[in-house]
Amino acid sequence: MNDSAPPTTRRYKLVLAYDGSAYHGWQKQHPPDAAPLRTVQQVVEDTLIRVMRQPVELIGASRTDAGVHAEGQVAHFDAATPIPLERMADAINSRLPEDVEVRQAEAADSGFHAIQHALHKQYRYRVFNASHRPLGVRHMVYHCWHGLDLARMNDAAGRLVGTHDFEGFAAAGHGRQTTVRTVFGCQATRHGDCVDITIEGDGFLYNMVRIIAGTLVEIGRSRFEIEQIDRILETTERRLAGPTLPPNGLTLMWIRYE
Repeated sequence: MNDSAPPTTRRYKLVLAYDGSAYHGWQKQHPPDAAPLRTVQQVVEDTLIRVMRQPVELIGASRTDAGVHAEGQVAHFDAATPIPLERMADAINSRLPEDVEVRQAEAADSGFHAIQHALHKQYRYRVFNASHRPLGVRHMVYHCWHGLDLARMNDAAGRLVGTHDFEGFAAAGHGRQTTVRTVFGCQATRHGDCVDITIEGDGFLYNMVRIIAGTLVEIGRSRFEIEQIDRILETTERRLAGPTLPPNGLTLMWIRYE
């Protein structure tokens, strides 16, 4: 006779990385009269159901768009499982496709919420800045063959730091009640053929990072003056900002909770 008590339901926190090239973004999507679209949330949740052998609902902190990648997406779920915590990541990864990985699994407080408790996020937009094509990494970068002046880009990027109304850097229909956000840091750095635009903030509007990146690239090419950033923040006019760069250059790097 087995007298061991059954496992109790606990909340778990996952840190996930993924190549978003083959997915319709993070969030589950069920079009009417059609099969569900392949999303990261759906794939990971289906895997958790198989591994945990019970219904599971996975809640992710950031709803990354189709084609966007992650190094540090955070999600939580509740389950009653006998799987030891130190083996949980391996157990899940053994069932996941090769373009998704659980980097870390840990027990969380019962009140922890991946969305509501997120305080600080960092995104990176990677620009391949060379005359030759980025054949091997083309799905992970945006290709700009024009020369970029990083001093101009960083002068402009510094003007974004602080608490501002970022409506001029948001796509129409963003659906947010307020467009005021705080940016803690923004900079452009070169690594060989790539220029990385990194931005940290307390939250981001729809397409905000991709529009900021597009504006900084225009400034780096000397198509915009550095002061264009000030005009956009003052007027909140989207038409004054640069293009929305493609999703493939964008990666969610990390999310902090303390």
